[in-house]
Amino acid sequence: QVQLVESGGGLVQAGGSLRLSCVASGSIVSIIAMGWYRQAPGKQRELVATITSASTTNYADSVKGRFTISRDNAKNTMYLQMNSLKPEDTAVYYCNAKELYGSNLYNYWGQGTQVTVSS
Repeated sequence: QVQLVESGGGLVQAGGSLRLSCVASGSIVSIIAMGWYRQAPGKQRELVATITSASTTNYADSVKGRFTISRDNAKNTMYLQMNSLKPEDTAVYYCNAKELYGSNLYNYWGQGTQVTVSS
């Protein structure tokens, strides 16, 4: 199994930047993909960005050109650099990992970190 811990959230003014971190532990060698999701009040959780074990990245249209997902394998850490933040980015951000164990896929989630963007 995999354990995930997010950090780096906070309060920032519109146009500012934040960098989120997610530290993974456990059976990390089995992780085939990781990503960031977010959930705003009254809305369902949505995908923000993903990165595979081959370093292929994907972004939601709403964050393209502003957010960058990356991974540091030596530190077992994934990052989300968020620039040009907008009030619409306000949400709880969750770290996700997909683990391939045998023939089964498992999803793991962190506890979430709050990002609030003021106007």
